[in-house]
Amino acid sequence: MKRVVAAADWPESWRHVYAFDRVEVFGERSNPGHARAYRNRARHLLEMAAGVLRPGDRVLDLAAAQGNYTLWLAEQGYDVTWNDLRADLEGYVRLKHERGTVRYAPGNVFDLEFERPFDLVVITEIIEHVAHPDEFLRQVSRLTRPGGYVLLSTPNGGYFLSDRPRFTETADPSRFEAMQFKPDADGHIFLLHEDELAALARDAGLAVRDVRLFTNPLTNGHLKTAWLHRVLPGAVLDGVEAFTRALPRVAVRRLHTAMAALLQRTDGAS
Repeated sequence: MKRVVAAADWPESWRHVYAFDRVEVFGERSNPGHARAYRNRARHLLEMAAGVLRPGDRVLDLAAAQGNYTLWLAEQGYDVTWNDLRADLEGYVRLKHERGTVRYAPGNVFDLEFERPFDLVVITEIIEHVAHPDEFLRQVSRLTRPGGYVLLSTPNGGYFLSDRPRFTETADPSRFEAMQFKPDADGHIFLLHEDELAALARDAGLAVRDVRLFTNPLTNGHLKTAWLHRVLPGAVLDGVEAFTRALPRVAVRRLHTAMAALLQRTDGAS
């Protein structure tokens, strides 16, 4: 992935995502906790993708924004299609594209049509922004070939500081439709809990194959611990993360901010 530098003629949408790239990808130290959490999530997701993909497999990266996973996966030898509702971000992704096969299909996920389904559909930090995550997941499943996979990441609703409702306990999700698709953390509607995944997946013709919970308050810089990232060696932070992930599952669910799940399409419906 090429490192880019902002130009005076960039549109505001490019400047907005570039501010995240500076911290998450290009190494700016203004928010080290956020940067570590982002890299931690990327490591888990790329490991999970590598475990089920073969060179040349077709990948769809939905609502991919600045396209970091699109570009990383393309560099690993997969045929990757970038998508986002904000079509103007395509130009920004093209600036960063260095090698590998990348195709572009901007638009609303519910309107997308392709000649054939994908081996893997990636939905990172998206499902919490939609008013009907069940309908969203069914659409994602339709874009995945039978036997193919969906790779999902989302904030963990079981984290003890979580302040958003459960989808399965909301009587009328339609009341959130006006605010859906809003980007960034202030656009979160529902935060999924691990125990909700199986039912949502099953209704979409998917089965849960792997769930990982990770990034604790220290490694994320929560509870005023961000300053510790400037003084503690990375190995210490990684050690704390390994310790909390090895705790009993009930504690793991409460202590970790992030969730990644690998789902497999098990039905043959078109």
